[in-house]
Amino acid sequence: MIIKVFEFNKLKTSNYNFYLFYGKNEGLQNEIIKKYFVDKFEGQVDKYDENEFISNSETIFSELLNKSLFENEKILIISRVSEKILKYIEELSEKNLNDLKIILKSAPLEKRSKLRNYYEKNKTHIIIPTYEDNEKSLSALAISFLNENKIKISRETLNLLINRASGERQNLQSELDKILNYSQTNTTISFDVINKLSNLSENYEVNELANNYLAKNTKNVSKILNENNYSNEDCILILRTLLNKSKKLLEIIKKNEQLKNIDQVLSSTKPPIFWKDKENIKIQAKSWKLKDLKNKIYEMNNVETLIKSNSKNSLNIISDFIVNY
Repeated sequence: MIIKVFEFNKLKTSNYNFYLFYGKNEGLQNEIIKKYFVDKFEGQVDKYDENEFISNSETIFSELLNKSLFENEKILIISRVSEKILKYIEELSEKNLNDLKIILKSAPLEKRSKLRNYYEKNKTHIIIPTYEDNEKSLSALAISFLNENKIKISRETLNLLINRASGERQNLQSELDKILNYSQTNTTISFDVINKLSNLSENYEVNELANNYLAKNTKNVSKILNENNYSNEDCILILRTLLNKSKKLLEIIKKNEQLKNIDQVLSSTKPPIFWKDKENIKIQAKSWKLKDLKNKIYEMNNVETLIKSNSKNSLNIISDFIVNY
């Protein structure tokens, strides 16, 4: 059964267990899944790539079919699906799995696609096409985000963000997240600052620098720092990103000390961790003792204070902090 994006808020999701999102707008797919399925969900959310799901299908099916009556509901999100997934969906459709929702994400599907036709013709399955955003829709999203977070930018600056999003709300959200991190110290941000912040995407992502730092991959950290011409304005963004990731990692390490099962901890973490990030976070969790990471977070707060009082030397300050564990 076909449901348009603008109709989705009227859909009673509790009545359906199988969903297929397809189209170029992956950002919109993620947004709907987060808002209508994940945000207030108290059960378990498992994420797979199609190849990963198929490779482990016997184990996954066994767990689903032998699920205890006392276990919570579950959401299964499978990304980058193709026609190969259809036989598994057909098999699951025949089972009585009322406490399971299966959400598929796909790139554009042709009209003759068997997977698409299966969902369109099945009244118990929902299919949602997600088309590319235009400048008007991206602008509305950006304005809403900026107003909600009380961040002020000029119309010229807004146009710059929309242009660099290249028609993808996921790209736009990435730029807005950078601005939000930077805005912790200044809610009115100039065109020049945002121009520099969004230009970071042309180099290594700040996220990659933070992830390698937390994994204690000193070789990659040095390489990223050496190959990028970060400005003084970038330093607060780098530090904020590092601080936010460190706090999340701290909670994961705390839970793992109690459960002694990192896979279970990562599966139950909210918001859910994307499957591609799990292995990297496992490495990070093994790299830090709880006490050491707490001390490092305390140091980050001190470094931020130091940067604010010595902005001209902020790049040296943040570099020294990052390369010295």
